[in-house]
Amino acid sequence: MRVFLTGASGHIGSALIPELITAGHSVVGLARSDDAAALVADRGAEVVRGGLDDLDVLRAAASDCDGVIHLAFRHDLMQVGDMAGAADSDLAALAAIGDAVRGTGKPLVGTSGTLLLAASGITGRPGTEEDALPSGYRIDSENFVIGLADDGVRSSVVRLPPTVHSDLDCHGFVPGLIGFARNAGSSGYLGDGHNRWPAVHTRDAARVYRRALESAPAGTRLHAVAEEGVPFREIAAAIGRGLDVPVVSVPADRAADVFGYLAGFVGIDNPTASTLTRELLDWEPEFPGLLSDLAAGHYFT
Repeated sequence: MRVFLTGASGHIGSALIPELITAGHSVVGLARSDDAAALVADRGAEVVRGGLDDLDVLRAAASDCDGVIHLAFRHDLMQVGDMAGAADSDLAALAAIGDAVRGTGKPLVGTSGTLLLAASGITGRPGTEEDALPSGYRIDSENFVIGLADDGVRSSVVRLPPTVHSDLDCHGFVPGLIGFARNAGSSGYLGDGHNRWPAVHTRDAARVYRRALESAPAGTRLHAVAEEGVPFREIAAAIGRGLDVPVVSVPADRAADVFGYLAGFVGIDNPTASTLTRELLDWEPEFPGLLSDLAAGHYFT
């Protein structure tokens, strides 16, 4: 397949381009800047210039390709607190792509997050692929993609855990936590730190996207989750070892001071299952877990 990939110059895109090419696909990668375009080209993909707000570019590229994987998100807006703007931009981009693929039978793989399940009230058990929510931040985009299954699109959504980790991860939640720990001189967790975050290695996540593109049935929600839930206190302890700083409990009223834009996420308990994804896509994780990756040292150099 000729695959249009948004977010091609980013963290997961850097693993997904070679994953797709090795499997025999060709890739057309969206890139806004000269630096991003060079990265995409170096990985072996064709470059189309533009960003998520260039809706005509998105429509044309999606129409010209055999399938679409949508990775890009306005993390720059999220990090300055404009969560609504980031979500609105995502939904508008997907609507443009949807215009191009509706009624074609082409695959469209979207992206969402497992944290949304816990943030929306699914607690006391692991979240599953069968959990669907009526509306909310990024949930509207997820539901839009799933709804395209009724309009002749082989659509699916990959929910990512908050910790997608590897030596390719430079701007995700893990580097964010490490940066906040450096600034504070200590590695923190909220309360008792027993809340859990699921995790997956970047290259394992790339395999989920590739297999979703190739074979996921229309209207499928998938979980790129290798570890169901790593206690946040253990994540903080691994960061503390890596930075050689103390590990401390942070009271809720100081969360914003210590964790910045991640303050609303660090206390969430988000155990997440991936049983259905593993069965449906014949996928099993192959790469090291989160704590092993933190112990490898690359996050701290």
